[in-house]
Amino acid sequence: MSRVCELTGKGPMVGNNVSHANNRTKRRFLPNLQDVTLISDALGRSFKLKISSAALRSVDHRGGLDGFLAKASDADLSAKALKIKKDIAKAAETA
Repeated sequence: MSRVCELTGKGPMVGNNVSHANNRTKRRFLPNLQDVTLISDALGRSFKLKISSAALRSVDHRGGLDGFLAKASDADLSAKALKIKKDIAKAAETA
């Protein structure tokens, strides 16, 4: 299971644990991923996605899943999110 946000592409970062004696050991900073169900207004159905909490705030700020995916770049999106984006564009085109 990959620890990458499906909407923003945010993944683990690498850094150091630093002790009181200034000894350094490698560690990973994992993103705060949540399993959420988001509803698409254009398609009228829900989708289960694993996204970061920062992405969830961005989705709310942009007016829902449809608004977020309309402005999101294709390079950051997962394959599942890209398919949802194309389905939303097709539904908006026919409506």
